[in-house]
Amino acid sequence: MEENSPTRRGFLAGAAVVGACSALGGAVPSEEAALPLVDYHVHLDNLGLERALEISKRRGVKFGIVEHAGTKENKYPIVLSNDEELKRHITSLEGKPVYKGIQTEWTDWMGCFSKAVVVQLDYVLTDAMTFPGRDGQRVKLWERDAPQRVDMADREAFMDRYVAWYVEIMAKQPIDILANATWLPAPLAGEWDAFWTPGRVRRVVEAALKYGVAIEISSSLKLPKLSFLRVAKEAGVKLSFGSNIRGERVGTLDYCLAMAKELGLRREDLFSPAPPGRRPIEIRTL
Repeated sequence: MEENSPTRRGFLAGAAVVGACSALGGAVPSEEAALPLVDYHVHLDNLGLERALEISKRRGVKFGIVEHAGTKENKYPIVLSNDEELKRHITSLEGKPVYKGIQTEWTDWMGCFSKAVVVQLDYVLTDAMTFPGRDGQRVKLWERDAPQRVDMADREAFMDRYVAWYVEIMAKQPIDILANATWLPAPLAGEWDAFWTPGRVRRVVEAALKYGVAIEISSSLKLPKLSFLRVAKEAGVKLSFGSNIRGERVGTLDYCLAMAKELGLRREDLFSPAPPGRRPIEIRTL
Protein backbone atom coordinates (compact mmCIF):
# COMPACT_ATOMS: atom_id res chain seq x y z
CA MET A 1 0.00 0.00 0.00
CA GLU A 2 1.26 3.44 -0.85
CA GLU A 3 2.81 5.24 2.10
CA ASN A 4 0.55 7.94 3.57
CA SER A 5 -2.25 6.88 1.23
CA PRO A 6 -5.62 6.62 3.00
CA THR A 7 -7.38 3.28 2.84
CA ARG A 8 -11.05 2.88 1.98
CA ARG A 9 -11.49 1.56 5.51
CA GLY A 10 -10.01 4.72 6.99
CA PHE A 11 -11.97 6.96 4.65
CA LEU A 12 -15.28 5.32 5.44
CA ALA A 13 -14.57 5.22 9.15
CA GLY A 14 -14.05 8.96 9.00
CA ALA A 15 -17.33 9.38 7.20
CA ALA A 16 -19.30 8.03 10.17
CA VAL A 17 -20.95 10.65 12.37
CA VAL A 18 -19.50 10.35 15.85
CA GLY A 19 -22.73 11.03 17.64
CA ALA A 20 -24.79 8.39 15.86
CA CYS A 21 -24.29 5.62 18.39
CA SER A 22 -27.44 5.64 20.50
CA ALA A 23 -30.02 3.53 18.68
CA LEU A 24 -28.25 0.22 19.10
CA GLY A 25 -25.93 1.02 21.96
CA GLY A 26 -27.54 -1.60 24.15
CA ALA A 27 -30.78 -3.50 23.87
CA VAL A 28 -32.62 -3.57 20.56
CA PRO A 29 -35.61 -1.18 20.48
CA SER A 30 -38.89 -3.11 20.53
CA GLU A 31 -40.16 -1.54 17.30
CA GLU A 32 -37.17 -3.02 15.44
CA ALA A 33 -37.57 -6.51 16.88
CA ALA A 34 -39.59 -7.76 13.90
CA LEU A 35 -36.66 -7.21 11.54
CA PRO A 36 -33.63 -9.51 11.50
CA LEU A 37 -30.80 -7.26 12.64
CA VAL A 38 -27.68 -8.22 10.71
CA ASP A 39 -24.65 -6.07 9.91
CA TYR A 40 -23.20 -7.66 6.78
CA HIS A 41 -20.29 -5.22 6.51
CA VAL A 42 -17.99 -5.92 9.45
CA HIS A 43 -14.18 -5.86 9.29
CA LEU A 44 -12.20 -7.16 12.24
CA ASP A 45 -9.22 -4.80 12.03
CA ASN A 46 -8.71 -2.78 15.24
CA LEU A 47 -11.09 -5.16 17.01
CA GLY A 48 -10.53 -8.92 16.71
CA LEU A 49 -13.09 -11.70 16.48
CA GLU A 50 -13.71 -12.31 20.18
CA ARG A 51 -14.37 -8.64 20.92
CA ALA A 52 -16.60 -8.43 17.84
CA LEU A 53 -18.65 -11.34 19.16
CA GLU A 54 -19.07 -9.59 22.51
CA ILE A 55 -20.30 -6.43 20.79
CA SER A 56 -22.61 -8.43 18.53
CA LYS A 57 -24.23 -10.10 21.54
CA ARG A 58 -24.60 -6.84 23.45
CA ARG A 59 -26.16 -5.01 20.51
CA GLY A 60 -28.40 -7.87 19.49
CA VAL A 61 -27.03 -7.61 15.96
CA LYS A 62 -25.62 -10.60 14.10
CA PHE A 63 -22.40 -9.84 12.24
CA GLY A 64 -21.31 -10.82 8.76
CA ILE A 65 -17.51 -10.81 8.77
CA VAL A 66 -15.79 -9.80 5.54
CA GLU A 67 -12.17 -9.57 4.47
CA HIS A 68 -10.86 -7.98 1.28
CA ALA A 69 -10.31 -10.53 -1.47
CA GLY A 70 -8.71 -10.34 -4.90
CA THR A 71 -5.29 -9.99 -6.48
CA LYS A 72 -2.35 -8.56 -4.57
CA GLU A 73 -2.57 -5.52 -6.85
CA ASN A 74 -5.28 -4.40 -4.43
CA LYS A 75 -3.51 -2.71 -1.54
CA TYR A 76 -5.06 -3.29 1.89
CA PRO A 77 -3.63 -4.55 5.18
CA ILE A 78 -5.05 -7.99 4.36
CA VAL A 79 -6.06 -9.21 0.91
CA LEU A 80 -7.08 -12.84 0.49
CA SER A 81 -5.64 -13.91 -2.86
CA ASN A 82 -5.80 -17.71 -3.13
CA ASP A 83 -7.75 -20.72 -1.95
CA GLU A 84 -5.51 -21.38 1.04
CA GLU A 85 -5.91 -17.84 2.38
CA LEU A 86 -9.66 -17.92 1.81
CA LYS A 87 -9.97 -21.30 3.53
CA ARG A 88 -8.13 -19.95 6.57
CA HIS A 89 -10.60 -17.06 6.73
CA ILE A 90 -13.54 -19.45 6.50
CA THR A 91 -12.08 -21.83 9.09
CA SER A 92 -11.48 -18.98 11.55
CA LEU A 93 -15.22 -18.25 11.54
CA GLU A 94 -16.49 -21.83 11.65
CA GLY A 95 -18.74 -22.53 14.61
CA LYS A 96 -19.09 -18.85 15.47
CA PRO A 97 -22.48 -17.05 15.45
CA VAL A 98 -21.55 -15.00 12.38
CA TYR A 99 -22.01 -15.07 8.64
CA LYS A 100 -18.88 -15.72 6.56
CA GLY A 101 -18.25 -13.27 3.72
CA ILE A 102 -15.66 -11.49 1.62
CA GLN A 103 -15.44 -8.01 0.15
CA THR A 104 -14.14 -8.55 -3.36
CA GLU A 105 -11.91 -6.11 -5.20
CA TRP A 106 -12.05 -5.11 -8.88
CA THR A 107 -13.40 -7.50 -11.51
CA ASP A 108 -10.66 -10.13 -11.63
CA TRP A 109 -11.05 -11.63 -8.16
CA MET A 110 -12.73 -14.81 -9.40
CA GLY A 111 -9.46 -15.93 -10.98
CA CYS A 112 -7.91 -16.14 -7.51
CA PHE A 113 -10.26 -18.76 -6.09
CA SER A 114 -11.93 -22.03 -6.97
CA LYS A 115 -15.69 -22.31 -7.00
CA ALA A 116 -15.42 -25.13 -4.46
CA VAL A 117 -14.01 -22.74 -1.85
CA VAL A 118 -16.07 -19.63 -2.65
CA VAL A 119 -19.26 -21.65 -2.29
CA GLN A 120 -18.38 -22.22 1.38
CA LEU A 121 -19.02 -18.52 2.03
CA ASP A 122 -22.44 -17.28 3.07
CA TYR A 123 -22.22 -14.24 0.80
CA VAL A 124 -19.99 -12.07 -1.38
CA LEU A 125 -20.01 -8.28 -1.05
CA THR A 126 -18.39 -5.68 -3.33
CA ASP A 127 -18.61 -2.02 -4.32
CA ALA A 128 -17.88 0.31 -7.23
CA MET A 129 -15.45 2.65 -5.49
CA THR A 130 -12.37 1.39 -7.35
CA PHE A 131 -12.75 2.66 -10.91
CA PRO A 132 -10.82 2.45 -14.21
CA GLY A 133 -8.46 5.40 -14.59
CA ARG A 134 -7.33 7.24 -17.70
CA ASP A 135 -4.64 4.59 -18.21
CA GLY A 136 -6.99 1.68 -17.52
CA GLN A 137 -5.43 1.03 -14.12
CA ARG A 138 -7.56 0.71 -11.00
CA VAL A 139 -8.07 3.97 -9.11
CA LYS A 140 -9.45 4.33 -5.59
CA LEU A 141 -11.94 7.14 -6.07
CA TRP A 142 -11.72 8.28 -2.45
CA GLU A 143 -8.00 9.03 -2.66
CA ARG A 144 -6.69 12.55 -3.13
CA ASP A 145 -5.20 11.97 -6.57
CA ALA A 146 -8.36 10.40 -8.03
CA PRO A 147 -9.47 13.58 -9.88
CA GLN A 148 -6.11 13.64 -11.66
CA ARG A 149 -6.20 9.94 -12.57
CA VAL A 150 -9.87 9.76 -13.59
CA ASP A 151 -11.41 12.23 -16.04
CA MET A 152 -14.13 14.03 -14.09
CA ALA A 153 -13.98 17.35 -15.96
CA ASP A 154 -17.32 16.61 -17.59
CA ARG A 155 -19.27 15.57 -14.51
CA GLU A 156 -22.26 14.24 -16.45
CA ALA A 157 -20.05 12.10 -18.67
CA PHE A 158 -18.25 10.74 -15.61
CA MET A 159 -21.57 9.87 -13.98
CA ASP A 160 -22.67 7.96 -17.06
CA ARG A 161 -19.44 5.94 -16.96
CA TYR A 162 -19.82 5.45 -13.22
CA VAL A 163 -23.33 4.07 -13.56
CA ALA A 164 -22.18 1.82 -16.40
CA TRP A 165 -19.47 0.54 -14.04
CA TYR A 166 -22.13 -0.32 -11.44
CA VAL A 167 -24.01 -2.30 -14.06
CA GLU A 168 -20.89 -4.08 -15.29
CA ILE A 169 -19.92 -5.13 -11.77
CA MET A 170 -23.34 -6.65 -11.13
CA ALA A 171 -23.58 -8.25 -14.56
CA LYS A 172 -20.19 -9.94 -14.58
CA GLN A 173 -19.63 -11.08 -11.00
CA PRO A 174 -21.40 -13.62 -8.76
CA ILE A 175 -22.04 -11.18 -5.92
CA ASP A 176 -24.77 -10.98 -3.30
CA ILE A 177 -24.50 -7.39 -2.02
CA LEU A 178 -23.50 -4.09 -3.61
CA ALA A 179 -22.03 -2.01 -0.78
CA ASN A 180 -21.43 1.74 -0.50
CA ALA A 181 -24.02 2.27 -3.22
CA THR A 182 -24.48 5.78 -4.67
CA TRP A 183 -21.35 7.13 -2.94
CA LEU A 184 -19.74 9.90 -5.00
CA PRO A 185 -16.11 11.09 -5.17
CA ALA A 186 -15.30 14.44 -3.58
CA PRO A 187 -15.71 16.66 -6.68
CA LEU A 188 -19.32 15.49 -7.07
CA ALA A 189 -20.36 14.60 -3.53
CA GLY A 190 -22.00 17.93 -2.74
CA GLU A 191 -24.50 17.53 -5.58
CA TRP A 192 -25.78 14.02 -4.92
CA ASP A 193 -29.37 14.88 -5.83
CA ALA A 194 -28.36 16.48 -9.12
CA PHE A 195 -26.10 13.65 -10.26
CA TRP A 196 -28.26 10.73 -9.15
CA THR A 197 -30.99 11.48 -11.66
CA PRO A 198 -34.09 9.27 -11.92
CA GLY A 199 -32.66 7.69 -15.06
CA ARG A 200 -29.39 6.75 -13.38
CA VAL A 201 -31.19 5.45 -10.32
CA ARG A 202 -33.35 3.26 -12.56
CA ARG A 203 -30.33 1.80 -14.35
CA VAL A 204 -28.72 0.70 -11.09
CA VAL A 205 -31.97 -0.60 -9.62
CA GLU A 206 -32.90 -2.50 -12.78
CA ALA A 207 -29.46 -4.14 -12.86
CA ALA A 208 -29.70 -5.12 -9.19
CA LEU A 209 -33.11 -6.67 -9.80
CA LYS A 210 -32.00 -8.45 -12.98
CA TYR A 211 -28.91 -10.00 -11.41
CA GLY A 212 -30.36 -10.65 -7.96
CA VAL A 213 -28.02 -8.29 -6.13
CA ALA A 214 -29.02 -6.71 -2.81
CA ILE A 215 -28.18 -3.06 -2.16
CA GLU A 216 -26.57 -2.12 1.12
CA ILE A 217 -27.96 0.64 3.32
CA SER A 218 -24.74 2.06 4.73
CA SER A 219 -24.90 3.33 8.27
CA SER A 220 -21.45 4.95 8.01
CA LEU A 221 -22.05 6.80 4.74
CA LYS A 222 -25.76 7.42 5.33
CA LEU A 223 -26.38 6.26 1.79
CA PRO A 224 -28.27 5.58 -0.38
CA LYS A 225 -30.67 8.41 0.30
CA LEU A 226 -34.35 7.72 0.87
CA SER A 227 -35.31 8.68 -2.70
CA PHE A 228 -33.08 5.95 -4.14
CA LEU A 229 -34.17 3.39 -1.58
CA ARG A 230 -37.84 3.99 -2.34
CA VAL A 231 -37.26 3.15 -5.99
CA ALA A 232 -35.26 0.05 -5.06
CA LYS A 233 -37.88 -1.22 -2.61
CA GLU A 234 -40.76 -0.60 -5.00
CA ALA A 235 -38.89 -2.51 -7.71
CA GLY A 236 -38.44 -5.49 -5.40
CA VAL A 237 -34.68 -5.19 -4.85
CA LYS A 238 -33.53 -6.71 -1.57
CA LEU A 239 -31.81 -4.38 0.90
CA SER A 240 -29.13 -5.17 3.46
CA PHE A 241 -27.75 -3.37 6.51
CA GLY A 242 -24.06 -2.54 6.83
CA SER A 243 -22.09 -0.39 9.24
CA ASN A 244 -18.54 -0.62 7.88
CA ILE A 245 -17.59 1.11 11.12
CA ARG A 246 -14.33 0.10 12.76
CA GLY A 247 -13.65 -0.52 16.40
CA GLU A 248 -16.11 -0.41 19.27
CA ARG A 249 -18.94 1.18 17.26
CA VAL A 250 -19.16 -1.71 14.82
CA GLY A 251 -22.73 -2.87 14.33
CA THR A 252 -24.22 0.60 14.84
CA LEU A 253 -27.18 0.60 12.43
CA ASP A 254 -28.90 3.90 13.23
CA TYR A 255 -29.25 5.08 9.63
CA CYS A 256 -30.27 1.63 8.42
CA LEU A 257 -33.07 1.46 10.97
CA ALA A 258 -34.21 5.01 10.25
CA MET A 259 -34.51 4.15 6.56
CA ALA A 260 -36.25 0.86 7.38
CA LYS A 261 -38.85 2.81 9.36
CA GLU A 262 -39.35 5.38 6.59
CA LEU A 263 -39.72 2.65 3.99
CA GLY A 264 -41.87 0.39 6.13
CA LEU A 265 -39.47 -2.49 5.52
CA ARG A 266 -40.54 -5.99 6.41
CA ARG A 267 -38.51 -9.13 6.87
CA GLU A 268 -39.11 -10.18 3.27
CA ASP A 269 -37.62 -6.92 1.96
CA LEU A 270 -34.23 -7.69 3.48
CA PHE A 271 -31.38 -9.76 2.13
CA SER A 272 -30.61 -13.11 3.67
CA PRO A 273 -27.85 -15.45 2.48
CA ALA A 274 -28.91 -17.97 -0.13
CA PRO A 275 -28.93 -21.63 0.91
CA PRO A 276 -26.37 -24.07 -0.49
CA GLY A 277 -27.16 -24.81 -4.11
CA ARG A 278 -28.69 -21.36 -4.69
CA ARG A 279 -25.69 -19.10 -4.16
CA PRO A 280 -24.77 -16.74 -7.01
CA ILE A 281 -21.55 -18.56 -7.85
CA GLU A 282 -23.60 -21.75 -8.26
CA ILE A 283 -26.48 -20.41 -10.35
CA ARG A 284 -25.21 -17.37 -12.23
CA THR A 285 -24.14 -17.77 -15.87
CA LEU A 286 -21.25 -15.37 -16.41
